[in-house]
Amino acid sequence: MHIPFARSERSTVGIEWELVLVDADSGDLRQVAETVLDAVRPEGGGEHPHIRQELLLNTVEIVSGVCKTVGEAGDDLKQSIDEIRRITDPLRVELMCAGTHPFARWTQQKVTDKKRYATLIDRTQWWGRQMLIYGVHVHVGIEDRDKVLPISRAMLTYYGHFQALSASSPFWGGKDTKYASNRALMFQQLPTAGLPFQFERWEQLEAYTSDMMHTGVIDVFDEIRWDLRPSPKFGTLEVRICDGSPTLSEVLSLAAMTHCLIEHFSSELDAGRELPAIPPWFVQENKWRAARYGMDAILILNKAGDEDTIAHEVPRLMAMLEPVAERLGCSEELAGLQDILDFGASYQRQRAVAANNDGELDAVVRSLVEEMREGHPLLIKA
Repeated sequence: MHIPFARSERSTVGIEWELVLVDADSGDLRQVAETVLDAVRPEGGGEHPHIRQELLLNTVEIVSGVCKTVGEAGDDLKQSIDEIRRITDPLRVELMCAGTHPFARWTQQKVTDKKRYATLIDRTQWWGRQMLIYGVHVHVGIEDRDKVLPISRAMLTYYGHFQALSASSPFWGGKDTKYASNRALMFQQLPTAGLPFQFERWEQLEAYTSDMMHTGVIDVFDEIRWDLRPSPKFGTLEVRICDGSPTLSEVLSLAAMTHCLIEHFSSELDAGRELPAIPPWFVQENKWRAARYGMDAILILNKAGDEDTIAHEVPRLMAMLEPVAERLGCSEELAGLQDILDFGASYQRQRAVAANNDGELDAVVRSLVEEMREGHPLLIKA
């Protein structure tokens, strides 16, 4: 089959952020997404351009437009949050985000009344019903289809960096999983989810998609749920690695890292240089290490098997990307990665709040709600 790749302006950027609806008093999930979506629906009907439906009724997704800069995308997200709060504040509903809710029970959650979601749950059953997880996706425009797969393989060399920096799902059903990102390992249980195949040629992607459709695994390309995938209809590479981030500043820092890395690799291809790649088994190991240990993970950096810690790697990465960030107008957002190093990743902050409150996870929800309101990480004193 032929999969056309839409024309897209180079290094445009768009962000998708899944937001959790929680009760202002109990901190438990509130299943009022339909109320929110009905209230923000345009007068002429149809879907709001920036506020969208998701799998569960406790979730809404906000999306930016196609933007030139990460800051511009952030303005779109902020505007959507303000619009949602005009509906949720009178309902005593708060917004929060993390890879998982600290104590909510998946058995009590309702699925959105939409055919494609019903089909997903019918097929995946127990695993599908457990998808009480939240993430951030970043799209970056790529102007030439021939660049997409080489850049995708190169991005996998930084998979562990994204996973560790964004890790925000240590708790599941009221228990500490001892993982920094429980979400990462849960989501990969769905068919076609998890790490992508490292295809060399676009024709291989087309053959894979054809096989999946012929055998009934998927009906449309978007049902390929890889952590990193081409998005042919938008002409982008979509990075879906990150756990849900509690604050706008963290979302924008991770988006800037994504934006800069893809532009960096695109420029390397323009210069005729070979892009880095590592074997699939190293990527798989990095995913597990980052999910398990987060910021304490020792990552495999290259095909030679050299290793180092996130603490050493992130400053080097920021220095490498700073000229690119200046060119793309996101130097301030990229520099925000230092805040994650200084304040701790979200999973670390959540555990610190729990420790300070005798393990009470409603305190963790309150902290996540407060961080969402403030828009940046809060320093948690042990």
